[in-house]
Amino acid sequence: MAYATISKPGLHFNTITWTGNDASPRAMTGVGFQPSLCWSKTRGSVKAHQIIDSLRGVNKTLSSDGNGAQGTNYGNGYLQSFDSDGFTSQAGSSATSNWNGNGLTYVGWNWKGNGTGSSNSDGTTTSTVSANTTAGFSIVEYAGSSSAKTIGHGLGVVPEMIIVKTYSSGYEWAVYHKETGHGKNLYLDSTGGASNTTTFWNNTAPTNQVFSAAGNTIYTNYNGQNYIAYCFASKKGYSKIGKYTCNQIANGPFVYTGFKPAFLLIKRLGTDPWMMLDNRRDGHNVTEKFLAANATDAEATEGSSVGVDLLSNGFKCRGTSGKLNSTNSGVEYIYMAIASEPLVANVGQSIPATAF
Repeated sequence: MAYATISKPGLHFNTITWTGNDASPRAMTGVGFQPSLCWSKTRGSVKAHQIIDSLRGVNKTLSSDGNGAQGTNYGNGYLQSFDSDGFTSQAGSSATSNWNGNGLTYVGWNWKGNGTGSSNSDGTTTSTVSANTTAGFSIVEYAGSSSAKTIGHGLGVVPEMIIVKTYSSGYEWAVYHKETGHGKNLYLDSTGGASNTTTFWNNTAPTNQVFSAAGNTIYTNYNGQNYIAYCFASKKGYSKIGKYTCNQIANGPFVYTGFKPAFLLIKRLGTDPWMMLDNRRDGHNVTEKFLAANATDAEATEGSSVGVDLLSNGFKCRGTSGKLNSTNSGVEYIYMAIASEPLVANVGQSIPATAF
């Protein structure tokens, strides 16, 4: 039984949806905490993802679908503040607003960190870290150099997924995942599979204090560049980072997580998108409305060929699209899942979770 120390996952991660009304400023509430990371996307239109965190500042955005340097996007709207129950946006032009354009629909995925963070000297370079050790999440900011280095992440446990971007200039997002290891790399802004590398992570596995990068590798550690990293670790009953193998039939594989998922990020280890699904946009099973982290595309569904059931103890893939469950033998998928509620919590009343 997957007992959890986090009885209310919504106090650490939450998804909200809204429809724009062109008000400026507009307070978006219902998150349940003050976010340190907000990742949002328009649902019905072709627009870039917006990723804002408390270390770089609320008016500095990155897009997971592209390799550009951070921008301020004042003309297209931005965030004014992270608030106790969400955030406040400035609309920008109604037709192009990334946050509150009139009639446009949005989704926002929110993580709780520790505000603007603090200095961390665990590595060979000093980093700034905003860490939520309870939930296994941290934001790390550091400067690149020409020498190999270790960077403190503040989790206190080994990170199992790390997403890194130089925000100073236009280079791809580097992704470390425990199932591909420190000798390979993925790109968040690409559909490509894992590629061999010995430089991104300096051919060294992360520890409970640091992750590593070789010197003058532009994606994770280059002299004169500044970097942001989002680090994640599995927490029993709250989050899980792992992999599964397709079963080649429409009644797809079941993946045990030990909780009812609120959010899924799934990537086939081949040429397919980074699939983003959650418990808010459909609100029922089969959950099939997806966005691709690597694309500006509007929200899509592919009927019975792409979807998952969000269950009390994990998720079950439906259909035989290669995006979630290939018809080819032995195809593997990596994922990160975050809970809406644990299967059984050991804090307060132990009430079993239910599916939709």
